[in-house]
Amino acid sequence: MKVKGNPTTPLSALRQAFGERLQENVVMANYTTAHVGGPADAMLIVHSAVELESAMRSLWQLQVPYFIFGSGSNVLVSDSGFRGLVLVNRAKTVRIDTHNTPHTVWAESGANFSGVARQVALRGLSGLEWAATIPGSVGGAVYGNAGAYGSDMRANLVLAEILHPILGRQEWNVEQLRYNYRSSALKSQPGQTVILAARLQLNPSTPAEVQAKMEEFSEKRRKSQPPGASLGSMFKNPPGDFAGRLIEAAGLKGTRSGGVQVSPVHANFFVNAENATASDYYRLIQQVQQRVFEHSGVQLALEIEQIGAWRDE
Repeated sequence: MKVKGNPTTPLSALRQAFGERLQENVVMANYTTAHVGGPADAMLIVHSAVELESAMRSLWQLQVPYFIFGSGSNVLVSDSGFRGLVLVNRAKTVRIDTHNTPHTVWAESGANFSGVARQVALRGLSGLEWAATIPGSVGGAVYGNAGAYGSDMRANLVLAEILHPILGRQEWNVEQLRYNYRSSALKSQPGQTVILAARLQLNPSTPAEVQAKMEEFSEKRRKSQPPGASLGSMFKNPPGDFAGRLIEAAGLKGTRSGGVQVSPVHANFFVNAENATASDYYRLIQQVQQRVFEHSGVQLALEIEQIGAWRDE
């Protein structure tokens, strides 16, 4: 059944603003790494930071509810979908600067973060080896302070190019982003700004040394993280502990809800094992949070974002 635009989604105005570029009634399961999610009223794909800025200015002017999609990881879209416009960010230009000190890489926010890490590795530049296993976009990494293997975005970021609906383009440094574990000033106030690009600091090395470190991290990932469709890490690690350990200690490894399963390999990953729905994920999230709290007294906080309407069942 075709999902009609909500009164807060002015489809006629969006058609006038974006013309044939606008898609309507788009099933989000085709765009998320877990392969779940209902229809969005509208979708727009942008291919550069310039297009992203122009689209955002139009959406702010029209006061249209929106959500920016990068790689589709770390995002759980409800089965009822999203009443607004999903903006798919495919702005992915990358520029490496070795003429100035420190060496840096500038990347648009839609660029695949692991792809950026591989590009700088080929130039013998160190600093992003940890990012070789990060599945998301540069913008998502800046937004959520992505990290792995003892490092994170805070350690590399020189500045982020930010678009504000009133103040326009700005450059934010690490201090302004107020990074904490998997959080930032941007994430604590979602929807108020948009990340256009980021510049990251690098160190001179050799292609062989950088590649060896990346392969070491990739091998660790293959051994510890499950294959299959998932959202990535489901919960943040609580201080001094690991979400996966707490879930396993509560006897939840392998637990299923409909088509989704707590991975038998790593308990902080929920895998779409058999035509799972977003509601399956939602029920399993609640079950795991409750059981872990009962077992250890720890309230697990989501690392993923939930998009759309949700209800307890």
